[in-house]
Amino acid sequence: MNWLYDSVEPRVMDEDMLKLAVGEQGPRDEAGQLARQEGILFKDVLSLRLDFQNILRIDSLWQFENLRKLQLDNNIIEKIEGLERLVHLVWLDLSFNNIEAIEGLDTLVNLEDLSLFNNRISKIDSLDALVKLQVLSLGNNEISHMMNIIYLRRFKDLRTLSLSGNPIAEEEDYKMFICAYLPDLVYLDFRRIDDHMKELAEIKHQYGIEELKQRENLSQAQLDDERAQREELEEHKAAFVERLNGSFLFDSMYAEDVEGNKLAHLPGVSELLQAYKDKFVIICLNIFEYGLKQQEKRKVELDTFNECVQEAIQENREQGKRRIAKFEEAHLLSLNAIRDESEVTNLEMKVAEHSKDITELFDMLMTLEMQLVEQLEETINTFERNIMDLVALFIENVQSLMAQCRDLENHHHEKLLEISINTLEKILKGELDEDLPYDVRALFVDKDTIVNAVGTSHDLHLLKIDNREDELVTRTNSWCSHLVDAIHKDEIMRNRRRVKEIHQYVDHVQNELDNLECSEIID
Repeated sequence: MNWLYDSVEPRVMDEDMLKLAVGEQGPRDEAGQLARQEGILFKDVLSLRLDFQNILRIDSLWQFENLRKLQLDNNIIEKIEGLERLVHLVWLDLSFNNIEAIEGLDTLVNLEDLSLFNNRISKIDSLDALVKLQVLSLGNNEISHMMNIIYLRRFKDLRTLSLSGNPIAEEEDYKMFICAYLPDLVYLDFRRIDDHMKELAEIKHQYGIEELKQRENLSQAQLDDERAQREELEEHKAAFVERLNGSFLFDSMYAEDVEGNKLAHLPGVSELLQAYKDKFVIICLNIFEYGLKQQEKRKVELDTFNECVQEAIQENREQGKRRIAKFEEAHLLSLNAIRDESEVTNLEMKVAEHSKDITELFDMLMTLEMQLVEQLEETINTFERNIMDLVALFIENVQSLMAQCRDLENHHHEKLLEISINTLEKILKGELDEDLPYDVRALFVDKDTIVNAVGTSHDLHLLKIDNREDELVTRTNSWCSHLVDAIHKDEIMRNRRRVKEIHQYVDHVQNELDNLECSEIID
């Protein structure tokens, strides 16, 4: 559509272009001149205009991490790309380009105003992430299907829409359809939609809208159900017992068990297998329920610990604030007294006395911090012991339950082997009444073959049980280790920040005193 640019040399969006644009668009006053001399950090730029630059490809914008407004209209851009890092973008103008598809906007979750006017777009899609979208300009494109309007119903804040100049706008029912299916829209093609038009549109399309709402409600219910299932699964993962609330582990044991599935056809094995499964699933459910209870205990322990830490920090801070407030009063009085002092000897004495007060304040604040460090160290150590005891108890009991699963598997193995050997004897004697599938009968060549088949199945089952136990133990221990390490690191960082704050404050008041002393001596 941008035929004006067909004979123009395309330009690359590079750092030089961006620096020039930022410099030209900066403030013109003395501060702006100084900024241009020293260089403007791209991360500090909130608005950027790059229109009429003959840009073919969007690139090099990753440094503009705080950009709110971006103007890229009247270029020859063919693809929306390179905007992934601009997560704070609110306003984006890509009008008058050669864009054929809407894409590359998935991270722009704060975008409210999007203009794609005068491009080559034929379908409205790939805007799902733009949940805050209020203004959408898609005029002068190639959109021809009315169902594109249905897609826009998901944008609950959309109030302004432009589609004039598209084939869709030539449809006889164009305005009525949009007003009916986008009832919250206020402006269409730069004109306010009057209430009478909305009423007529609703009446005309009421059956279609009701049917669509039913489908949307059904779809939303499915989405809600899927989200609830995902959230539930995450809760179970946090307890390290996901998919143990059913037959998943048992089913996984037979999913790749070729021999076991063949042996299930033997007389009496079906009943044996069902009894095995029922008992196995009960143990899995016990592990699952126990895991959730233990997770709740760990959560209570962690919450209690965090509350204790925050209370200790807050109480210590309050003590420090009271001491500082008391010092501030004396500090102002001392500074005033120094300003009023004319005798050099007395001046030096008062300065020395106040310097001593500042040193005492520093010592007091550092003492408070050291007391807090010792208090928190004891709290952390107590928590570490408690959480490690909870984790050790959890693992010990789970391993005990997993051992019961292995006992069941061993018992099942013995019974299955007994049935298999009896079946082999009947086959050899020609006494087997039941018809077996060919691949099952092929196992009964001799005793070694059938024993190996049963053993292979047994080994696979034990491996599945062992792997699930190892996974649970490893993840639980890893969680505990990372949690404790993070708590220790957080405390180290807190202490460093607090010591830095104390030094900065004391340096500040000392500088006030030093500057005042110098000025008094000069006077």
